[in-house]
Amino acid sequence: MVYIQGENKPDGDDSDGCPFCRLLDSGQPDSDSLIVARGELVFAILNLYPYNPGHLMVLPYRHVADYTELTAEETIAVAEYTQRAMRVIRKISAPHGFNIGLNQGPVAGAGIAAHLHQHVVPRWGGDSNFMPVIGHTKVLPQLLGETWKLLSDAWVE
Repeated sequence: MVYIQGENKPDGDDSDGCPFCRLLDSGQPDSDSLIVARGELVFAILNLYPYNPGHLMVLPYRHVADYTELTAEETIAVAEYTQRAMRVIRKISAPHGFNIGLNQGPVAGAGIAAHLHQHVVPRWGGDSNFMPVIGHTKVLPQLLGETWKLLSDAWVE
């Protein structure tokens, strides 16, 4: 409900109002900001409102909204970090599949449209049950801090 009601949503399209840019500039430890790994051009961060345990996002450091605004190097880095995320998630939790995607613009479902982010969502057979449909909520069997520890430890191995 926090997400639906708009808490933590950006104030505008510039980097000052961007929650991702604010996290990068906050100086807080990666464990607090949920940043799993940092590369030269991109980083991976757990989704604060995950669909499933291990749901993370790959983002360029540069504040850009549209996929076409990425440089060739950033495009490659996003792809390579997405592959790495899949390998790491497979290693620690053996999902049966993945949803991977970019939501370009609010009409396409982007909650934070001003800073491009690619979702990497692990999926398991039967992972959707009555709770999202009837209870309008998702039950996750793992706390974000536990997920962060597993992913960040496996990322460096």
